[in-house]
Amino acid sequence: MTTRFLFTPAFWTGGILAATVLVTAGCVTQTAAAPPSLPTVEVVPVEQRDVPVYREWIGTLNGMVNADIKAQVSGYLMSQNYVEGSFVREGQLLFQIDPRPFQAASDQARGQLAQARGQLAQAHAQLIQSQAQQLTAQANQHKAQLDEDRYVPLARAQAVTQQDLDNATQTNLAAKAQVEAAKAQVETARAQIQAAEAAVEAANAALDTAKVNLGFTRLTSPIGGIAGVAQTQVGNLVGPSSNAVTTVSTLDPIKATFTVSEQEYIGFTRRTASMRNLELELILADGSTYSHKGKFSFADREVNPNTGAIQLIGLFPNPGNTLRPGQYGRVRAIVAMDSGALLVPQRCVTELQGTYQVAGLDENNIVHIETVQVGDRIGSQWIVKEGLKPGERVVADGVMKIRPGLQVNPTPYVALAGNGGAN
Repeated sequence: MTTRFLFTPAFWTGGILAATVLVTAGCVTQTAAAPPSLPTVEVVPVEQRDVPVYREWIGTLNGMVNADIKAQVSGYLMSQNYVEGSFVREGQLLFQIDPRPFQAASDQARGQLAQARGQLAQAHAQLIQSQAQQLTAQANQHKAQLDEDRYVPLARAQAVTQQDLDNATQTNLAAKAQVEAAKAQVETARAQIQAAEAAVEAANAALDTAKVNLGFTRLTSPIGGIAGVAQTQVGNLVGPSSNAVTTVSTLDPIKATFTVSEQEYIGFTRRTASMRNLELELILADGSTYSHKGKFSFADREVNPNTGAIQLIGLFPNPGNTLRPGQYGRVRAIVAMDSGALLVPQRCVTELQGTYQVAGLDENNIVHIETVQVGDRIGSQWIVKEGLKPGERVVADGVMKIRPGLQVNPTPYVALAGNGGAN
């Protein structure tokens, strides 16, 4: 006989409930037996070492010398004789202004000089002639004087008539008048020479001016450097009142101008033994550090009374003219040395409404929150002035998992590239 069991719904229900109770009871027993796991955080010890104190300022680059090339005479540009952005030599031709009007003026001045020199030679010849006439007049007067002197005793002795004596006297007076006239002609000739010499000097000056103006039609570079973009085109009229046609700058070394406050400048000079020996770094716009170190050049003569700041100038080598005027960068320098400074990664420090805090661990790995006073940033680290001790462990990663009084499982923090920011 075959026995059959009839599984009613009540049986299924009761069996399932019994199984559920047994499984649940077993899970509860197993969970209660396992110890709770501690949250894992990454920690780093507070480092103590001597660190340099840096300061950074926004700097503007400019050429050591920036020469604006301007037209000194009015005329039309005939040619542009350089490549924009290229290096040009001292004296190299950059632009040519139409020289024909100035060449004509120069030729005319040269002709006027030749004419003035001819008039001077003529005046010298007239002087020689006048001097000869003066000598002749003096000789005639001397003869007339001798004749008069000879006739006076003869007339007394009645050897000659009174008429002969009167004729000799009149002839002597006429000779004296001719001598005076000859002297006047000599003085006139000398005056003409002076006038002719003045005319020669004026003609020389006019020729020199014409030559200078003719030379001004060649716009050359006064320095060796990089020539900028042409500000005017061939065929345009330029003149002394026009803007610069281009600018040439010497770029090696290149000048970095930055501004510091008066208080900072005073502290800067006190902490630095010799500002001339100060080494500067330049952080470029892309965040990279320029490969060449710079040096301090000079400070401006005054503090700006409106801003309370003073301009400082640094010089950076610029081989290949890589850096250009107008670029911005951050000028950085070591201004002091902080001995025995305490350092923690920036990501360990949390800022809340101007208050800085770090999460530290005691010897039992219990979390406690410390308020700290921070100083300067050194790379990806903070200098901690107060609130921590050397070797003390602080949480660098996992701050969101913890709270004060919680015991944690610490592991060493390993900094990754680009992972030095605040948590």
